[in-house]
Amino acid sequence: MKKKVSRDAIAAFEREARASRRVGVGSRCVECGEDRSLALIPGSNPKICANCQREKNGMSPYDDHHPAGKANSPVTVPVLTNDHRADLSPKQYEWPAETWQNRSSSPLRAHAAFVRGYCETNEYFVATLLIPIAQMLESLDAFLIRRLGTKWWVGTGMERFAPKRKPNPVVTNAKVSGTLERFRDFAPLTEPFKAGRRKCRKREKT
Repeated sequence: MKKKVSRDAIAAFEREARASRRVGVGSRCVECGEDRSLALIPGSNPKICANCQREKNGMSPYDDHHPAGKANSPVTVPVLTNDHRADLSPKQYEWPAETWQNRSSSPLRAHAAFVRGYCETNEYFVATLLIPIAQMLESLDAFLIRRLGTKWWVGTGMERFAPKRKPNPVVTNAKVSGTLERFRDFAPLTEPFKAGRRKCRKREKT
């Protein structure tokens, strides 16, 4: 198994710096604009990324990513080669070596890898699949407000998706009166207490 680099911020920075030097600082793919150093092909001229190179050669731009690492599970998910090289694999480089290598086939290390792999892969799919949808909906809402007004959904099929808010509670005179009555009932009881405090203070002075 190919040895991976240990996890720490300095090592991650060094990997990125080495990749930048190999492909050239500030380089980007001439086909799609990809600028992540780890996704670019070193020595390519003009500069090209792994995705575009594969498509140019008639190959699939997808890799089979092992979320838990090959040592822990044969399960794979297809991800774009650029994301595999520049995002998911570097995150696994930062795992404890005992977890991703798991040379002893420890069931605990394997399940630790399951948890790590699921969390990182889920985060990747959230960022690539769900967040763009949220951003699209927000942009569409702003567009509809400009065109149709702030309540553009009223009277349309979208109205059923509008948040159902509870009305603000109204304080009535009856409620205020009831509160004042309870306060007046309690108020006389405070007088003996105040008198007792005054007597205690006098004794302390004497």
